[in-house]
Amino acid sequence: MDIKKYIKNFVNYKYLLFELVKKNIKLKYRRSYLGILWTLVEPLLTMIVLTIVFGTLFGRDDRTYPVFILSGRLLFTFFSSSTKSGLKAISGNAAMIKKVYVPKYIYVISTIISNFITFLISLVVLVGVGAVLRVRPTIYMLQAVIPIIILLVMSLGIGLILATLDVFFRDIEYIWSVVTMLIMYASAIFYSTDRVASTGNAWIFDINPVYMCIANFRRAVLYGQPMDLSYFAKSSAIAVVFLVAGTIMFYKNQDKFILHV
Repeated sequence: MDIKKYIKNFVNYKYLLFELVKKNIKLKYRRSYLGILWTLVEPLLTMIVLTIVFGTLFGRDDRTYPVFILSGRLLFTFFSSSTKSGLKAISGNAAMIKKVYVPKYIYVISTIISNFITFLISLVVLVGVGAVLRVRPTIYMLQAVIPIIILLVMSLGIGLILATLDVFFRDIEYIWSVVTMLIMYASAIFYSTDRVASTGNAWIFDINPVYMCIANFRRAVLYGQPMDLSYFAKSSAIAVVFLVAGTIMFYKNQDKFILHV
């Protein structure tokens, strides 16, 4: 694999990448009256519903519980939506791939970046809710960038793997939907980890890199604490492994895509 060649290719097609990102964002909200504003309204409405349901169910009277839910949900939604759209990045652009030469990884990267931009916009809601509920800002909030970047790298790696598999095994879309549902329930988005730890099943969180990112994000923005270095090291290592594995898998199979899409 010629790294310099791929870097040069990426630079040459940066304008196409920019246009594909714009197209993906426009298509996502094409039939929506609220348009990009739905990025702010939807997580806010979901947060309210989950707070009412699970706050009552679990007897949570914590003033910052909505921030707890929202922070977890925003990060998981980015991971879920970016990997699912990355999965379809090649098969969904089959017509273009057969007609025009474009580095195929551009399609995967553009879908991940467009979801990342949407995610960054949605963080405005988290800032607003945090301000309303008087979450005290601390210097540790600057560390929130780190789990976000780790999650971005992880999503890109998994996106490359899924995009490759989807070309040859279309059922991967349904399998991944089930897997993401399992990851969601194992990411403590709306419940406290203490309840799970008391049953002796805390190991679930120690093998879930998505939860590790969510936990460190919450420590930074909600609890005003330094990140968990163990979670940082594990999630970083897993993200790099996924990215390297995804890049190698994609590179070795990309010439076969045109025969199967």
